[in-house]
Amino acid sequence: MPSVLRTEGLSKRFGSFQAVDNLSLDVQEGDIYGFLGVNGAGKTTTMRMILRLIRPTSGSVSVFGLDIRRHFIEIMKRVGCLVELPAYYPYLSAWKNLEIVRLATGGIEEKRIPEMLELVGLGKRMHDRVRTFSQGMRQRLGIAMALLPRPKLVLLDEPTNGLDPHGINHIREVIKDLNRREGVTFVISSHLLHEVEITCNRVGLIKQGKLLIEDTIQKILAKTMSGVRVVGEPSERCAALLKEMGLAILDDPAGGLRVAAGPERFPEIAARLVQSGVALKEITPLRQTLEEFFLAQ
Repeated sequence: MPSVLRTEGLSKRFGSFQAVDNLSLDVQEGDIYGFLGVNGAGKTTTMRMILRLIRPTSGSVSVFGLDIRRHFIEIMKRVGCLVELPAYYPYLSAWKNLEIVRLATGGIEEKRIPEMLELVGLGKRMHDRVRTFSQGMRQRLGIAMALLPRPKLVLLDEPTNGLDPHGINHIREVIKDLNRREGVTFVISSHLLHEVEITCNRVGLIKQGKLLIEDTIQKILAKTMSGVRVVGEPSERCAALLKEMGLAILDDPAGGLRVAAGPERFPEIAARLVQSGVALKEITPLRQTLEEFFLAQ
């Protein structure tokens, strides 16, 4: 797939502090790209550099194959964003806030406003003043603003901040639906590992301003495999066969055996046990959670 967003050697230094260090990202068309890291890892600084809100110390950014420095206005017509807290007029209604965005952007029909407010779950409050909104409702309004101009690339910085579990699930489904139905590419900055795991197809893992890993979520999860749990009878025969295969074995407190083996050996293990007359009751892959994997980096 072609790249929609690329950074090459992107760096930002604030005095003696290196916030982002030689960062090279590749976001492909159709991605829901999880930009993952703890608070302070450099995610927001990176997004602000991509959007030219701050200037990088070094490096470059290209969007839709165009240099952001030379084609900023052209690029931003096709980009939606929510970075840090959404900007809004608190004394105006949600509708009026989106109307201002619509008029400033140009080319957006008025009927798009209620469509977006319904989409993010603000349909019943669209004519209420924003100052009466909760933090989560304001976050929903910010997402509606980002989506209003029908962008092809959307950057969302911690989009589920302030949302309850129902709201998080709702916004997740909105993102997946727009990605699937309209082909919108998303870059989602987050420290919520579970959300990234169930929402994104590709992930960039950043730590102290440096990119540690960039890959598909499936390949990253494959790296978290830590072995397999085997339950077979007779257990002594099962353990002896596994040792003959050169596998390290640990007793499992829940019963059975924990075996240190990569996923490529799982079919071999099952076949050997069954062919040798072991009654195989369970063979379950064991893996770290994405959180455990992340903390180990």
